[in-house]
Amino acid sequence: MFPLLISRALLVALPFAIYFIWRAWAIRAGREMGATPWAWLAGAGAVLVGLSLMITVAFRDDNRRAGYVPAQAHPGGKVTPQHFDPARRPPPANEASPNTVP
Repeated sequence: MFPLLISRALLVALPFAIYFIWRAWAIRAGREMGATPWAWLAGAGAVLVGLSLMITVAFRDDNRRAGYVPAQAHPGGKVTPQHFDPARRPPPANEASPNTVP
């Protein structure tokens, strides 16, 4: 989760970094600069984050057909983390659960 947040924060910061690098280069070249377009930079960062979310949804593995395996504590203190197992398929939605009363 932390690397995902870092990558999204970098996407927000990317337009700002590109603008300030370009601005430093333009000032050295003798070009007069106006006010910093904060709203446009923030909007560009938001668009990049939105695109990354859409790309993540489109290309990430789907776990809806995999069975959820909860975390398990074993003797000796070893803990197996939670995960989705493709071999354990969940029961179909129309099939009654053994705990339900007809």
